Amino acid sequence: MDLHKYISGKISLNDYLHRLNQNGASFQVHYWGVMPQHYDTPLHKHSFFEVCYVVEGKGIYTDDYSSYLLQENTIFLSRPEVLHQIKSEKGLSLLYVAFELIESESSESWIRIVETAKQCTEIVVHGKDEIETALLWKSLLIQATKRNNEFFEEVLSNIAYSLIISILQDFVPDLNKSNHMNIPEKYSMLLNQAQLYIHDNLSNSLKLTEVAKHLHISGRHLSRIFVSELGVSFSKYVRDERINRAVLLLKKTNLSIKEIAEETGFINVQYFTRVFTTMMQTSPGRFRSLFVDINTTTYSDN
Repeated sequence: MDLHKYISGKISLNDYLHRLNQNGASFQVHYWGVMPQHYDTPLHKHSFFEVCYVVEGKGIYTDDYSSYLLQENTIFLSRPEVLHQIKSEKGLSLLYVAFELIESESSESWIRIVETAKQCTEIVVHGKDEIETALLWKSLLIQATKRNNEFFEEVLSNIAYSLIISILQDFVPDLNKSNHMNIPEKYSMLLNQAQLYIHDNLSNSLKLTEVAKHLHISGRHLSRIFVSELGVSFSKYVRDERINRAVLLLKKTNLSIKEIAEETGFINVQYFTRVFTTMMQTSPGRFRSLFVDINTTTYSDN
């Protein structure tokens, strides 16, 4: 696999995939990497997870002063706050990603899963053939080179989320035995209907009682569905969807900030700006200008 042809895909991933929100989990992705020739790194640590997949080559991975052989089709996990190091005389072809769970936006079950991953002892997985995680990773990079696809961002987000889940399954064996990730059957249809209604009516007020009335259930019942299935409150889910829509409009339209605030259901532009800035750590105007700057930058691999 020639990784040089996926450099543009890596750039797209770093442009578009910073947060992944599905099924009660919210992941912050710090960076995506494609490294055709990786040699040595100094002994260092991160405050987040970093996962690498060896496409080609051989080397040694040191983690907490234990050493592991790296070879083709090896995936290895660098846990938060653990000293680690990569060494290779002839170079490794690597794919890598760095991420962490945003606990304040995630369910208790996801927090437990990630805590288990932090404590895992099997941090290197060798495969005779390409493992499922590698196939997802390559699929993601292939899709990331197709910026002109109509559903480009949606496809990327779904594959990236599946990749993170697959990575966690590689290192947290209990995930493969449990069905606790499944949405409860008796509520899944109601949740789907509520999500569709919210998605299609973001410019409206979207009060809990109004959405519940549309679904012919009580507000208390609807509130329980969001907490039990997604691990977030109804109001937080709506707010996140408004901001996600605002991000899309800032990227892809010339609508004014005021028009975007109205389109996403905020009561006024001041409130919209305050919520957006809190969630995205930058103002709507600054976000738009940064995005424009990124897309007009010429990248070089030299």
